[in-house]
Amino acid sequence: MEAQATLRRLLSGAMATHVLGVAADLGLADTIGDGAGLGVIADAHGIPPERMVRLLRAFASLGCCFERAPRVYALTEVGSLLRKDDPGSLLDFAKLSTTPVTERPWLRLKDSLRTGRPAFEDVFGRPAFEYFADEPEQAAVFNAAMSQGTRDFAEAVPRYYDFGRYATIADIGGGDGTLLAGILRGAPGSRGVLFDLEAGSAGAAENLGAAGVSERCDVVAGDFREAVPGGADLYVIKSALHNWDDDHAAVILGNCRAAMNQGGRVLIADPVLPDALSEDERLFDPYLMDLHMLVVVGGKERTRSEFETVCARAGLAVTAITPVPPTGLCLIEAEAR
Repeated sequence: MEAQATLRRLLSGAMATHVLGVAADLGLADTIGDGAGLGVIADAHGIPPERMVRLLRAFASLGCCFERAPRVYALTEVGSLLRKDDPGSLLDFAKLSTTPVTERPWLRLKDSLRTGRPAFEDVFGRPAFEYFADEPEQAAVFNAAMSQGTRDFAEAVPRYYDFGRYATIADIGGGDGTLLAGILRGAPGSRGVLFDLEAGSAGAAENLGAAGVSERCDVVAGDFREAVPGGADLYVIKSALHNWDDDHAAVILGNCRAAMNQGGRVLIADPVLPDALSEDERLFDPYLMDLHMLVVVGGKERTRSEFETVCARAGLAVTAITPVPPTGLCLIEAEAR
């Protein structure tokens, strides 16, 4: 019976995701705030109380709120992460998780497993990054979610890596500058280069300015599959290499290898999967993300040996792998062979 209960809980995961997605789209956590009655919540969203209470019960069953008094609701610590003003907010990530660009490719997981092709291209008629370039509203949701995912990593990573030893640091596929801003704040003697597609780096100038590092940083637009800016001592690639299969990943790393200064390094920030998964190990996130990379962009998560192989193809040798808890990511450092 326990095994059946576990499987039933796993199979209901999509329903739970939709509850959280609706809560995020409504701004339910902000309405509840420090506590609110059913009538106030229902009126705020134009949903009759008899149906709003059903959503609130489901929201509570997921550990996101509780009934502080009869029909008066308050947020838990988990539910507070869906507030806009929470320092650890995952509101944008929750919104992205229930958009068609996330959900529809998963309906064709079996096709991607058989063909190796990202189902996203069949569903939307073009590769994901071309789609986002043509759909600014969807790109804004995607970029905001990626920024939230990078925020905690940017805060944690200076404790695990000495960036200050590099004169120039290039963030390849650096998005809106959240990571590079965090790195440069902790490395006041270093300069930075943020490199991404124009759609990806929207908002970067504003974020770098707000962090007080814009005078030490250049924002450059381009495609890292073709070339990257030259002359940096460290090339950081966070949550970008896993978007690509090994052939493309080797090209991207090779471009960094060709562009970096003598004695330079590449620093990849991605999950590192164990070579073998023990029966009692339950690391759901990286394995689900591995399949997500397959259906959306045709990429993959990698083991240490797979990182070593793809780096070797680019003329690089892995010298160290450092976990960055609690982010789930590791720093894979590589230098010229």
